[in-house]
Amino acid sequence: MDDKKIARINELYHKSKTTGLTVAEKEEQKALRQEYVWAIKNDLRNTLNNISIKEKDGSITDLSKFDKTKKV
Repeated sequence: MDDKKIARINELYHKSKTTGLTVAEKEEQKALRQEYVWAIKNDLRNTLNNISIKEKDGSITDLSKFDKTKKV
């Protein structure tokens, strides 16, 4: 997500606190917020997929291949 969109999110937030938003602006704010949340989740997922765990036996397990059903 680029800086212009983040600035627009902030602008809409401040406007909502002072004068209020039109219906179109509320929809724009909702869409921008959803895009922002998606971008954060995607960045976190990519970061986690690049982490490797060294097991007690010395083997290396990529977190992207980690068995989600396995109890830790």
